[in-house]
Amino acid sequence: MGQTLPKSERLCSKIVVDKMFTGGMSKSFSVYPLRVVYMMTDKTETPASILISVPKKRFKRAVKRNLVKRQIREGYRKNKSELFQLLETKNYSVAMAFIYLSDEIVSTQEIEAKIQTLLARMVEKLP
Repeated sequence: MGQTLPKSERLCSKIVVDKMFTGGMSKSFSVYPLRVVYMMTDKTETPASILISVPKKRFKRAVKRNLVKRQIREGYRKNKSELFQLLETKNYSVAMAFIYLSDEIVSTQEIEAKIQTLLARMVEKLP
């Protein structure tokens, strides 16, 4: 599998996002400076779809928010293969949201390491 992040892997469905954040079906955990909220979904064309949120409360300027979003996307894109292999073998589909918690911009390498930790923990927790 290539290390790409196509549009089909972006979470765009308002219904799924609402269900993820309001319903009791989702699970979440944090590895500072990131928090991941995830939920099993009906089988879709891709095994996992993601949403990235950097609150305006943390960074007022869009330039900084976009920088952090790019860092998170890049870290996820490089490290998603293990999660995808597990989901494809078990025939699952997951919707997940990455939420940035820190007030400061962290290095790209640190964010990538935290995403590796998040994805490894998620692989352990999936049924």
